[in-house]
Amino acid sequence: MKKLLFNLLLLATIISCTKKEETSEKQIASPNPNEALVKQYYEYFNAHEWTKMAEMYADTADFKDPSLGAGIVKQTRQQTSTKYAELNKIFPNLHDEVVATYPSGEKHITVEFISTGTAADGSKFELPICTIFTIENGKITKDFTYYDNFQE
Repeated sequence: MKKLLFNLLLLATIISCTKKEETSEKQIASPNPNEALVKQYYEYFNAHEWTKMAEMYADTADFKDPSLGAGIVKQTRQQTSTKYAELNKIFPNLHDEVVATYPSGEKHITVEFISTGTAADGSKFELPICTIFTIENGKITKDFTYYDNFQE
């Protein structure tokens, strides 16, 4: 009887451990929805699909970006699309290479990336950038971008 009870306890422990491992694997396999959104964002960026990229923002989003001036600037999707289309005219091969993403809570994800491009005159740039996205209801509501905007 003791042996039967011991075997049942051992079996229950093994089953319990197996289920926990399966759950952990599922949690690892299912990506954070914000990471998936950001991945799509940079795919649109690198394909120069500015309208599709801008549609990932709320109707009006808050931006912090040295190119827009000091403080927080509100921009519509159309303004965002236009801004990047104009930048793309100056740098036709504009490209962002994501270095790392850092999810933070349910609403925030920070992205570290290197932006590169070549102007018509042959001058090139390579700029390390960090952006903190706030994502609410599947849309980007804040885009706070930081980079060194001083020329050497």
